[in-house]
Amino acid sequence: MKAVILERVCTPQELQITEVPIPTVKPGWVLVKIRAFGINRSEMFTRQGHSPSVQLPRIIGIECVGEIEDPSDSTFVKGTTVASLMGGLGRAFDGSYAEYALIPSDQVYPIPSDMKWTELAAIPEMYYTAYASLFEGLQLTSGEMLLIRGGTSSVGLAALQLAKSIGATVISTTRDKEKFALLQQAGADYTLLDNEHLREQVYAIAPNGVNKVLELVGTTTVKESLQFISERGICCMSGILGNEWTLDAFEPLVDIPTGVYFTAFTSEVIKESTLISLFEHIQKHGIVPPIARVFTLEEIGKAHLLMESNTANGKIVISNDIVETNDNFSAT
Repeated sequence: MKAVILERVCTPQELQITEVPIPTVKPGWVLVKIRAFGINRSEMFTRQGHSPSVQLPRIIGIECVGEIEDPSDSTFVKGTTVASLMGGLGRAFDGSYAEYALIPSDQVYPIPSDMKWTELAAIPEMYYTAYASLFEGLQLTSGEMLLIRGGTSSVGLAALQLAKSIGATVISTTRDKEKFALLQQAGADYTLLDNEHLREQVYAIAPNGVNKVLELVGTTTVKESLQFISERGICCMSGILGNEWTLDAFEPLVDIPTGVYFTAFTSEVIKESTLISLFEHIQKHGIVPPIARVFTLEEIGKAHLLMESNTANGKIVISNDIVETNDNFSAT
């Protein structure tokens, strides 16, 4: 089978396709024929050398959609449409940058089969993070005001769609004023420039603060985001758009306002019930995933270069089916 094996820290252009044996099935694991997958910043960070826990060489890739090729000793039936994400995929064991993947059967989930593979591939990690952050972490309800910090990220755009689908008022931020139109077209009620004047901009809209904040920029902005929240409001940190993982000089008694709740979300452990609810919600509300571009596996370098450019404005998807070549984007 074709696979992308990360041998060492490298540039996007150095990612190469290799022919390797199809994994041999073993008890407790199923073989998935990968039809498509989304790429994520965590894979970019791994390629750049910022994931010391990932032992190389490794086929990276933390999510995929496809079909059961060999169900092994599981209850799955060959041909079942499934998704898998996180749980060590592409980090502790070989992942989705390939035509097949061997995955623990309890980390493979049946999903609806009436969508295109590329649309399905844009959902698992991006929408699961957004959905669980909004409705479990933030407990967002209709009529509340939500601030999305990092609104043009793929998770930020997914969260915007999900929040608007239940009738929330959404403020989305971006550091690039040229992306205001993108956020407005996606449904944001307010778009704000994320600069040194963000506090004044937020309070001009919500004098008493917002009900909920989805923090996707991360450690560099979270202390400020906590100050934007009204009493009994919640801030959920669910992403880090840079590579600064730790927060210096954080004083909980000072930095968390009285009466404000601070939580975090990580998709390391997947709840199947939440994933099922997510797909039901997407179907019920007719949500269409924002896909930036679809590449072939052979174009993985171009896909990573696009992610590094921070200009994707949606999910970057790799398809193992035949797709139209993106001649308008060069990795050179």
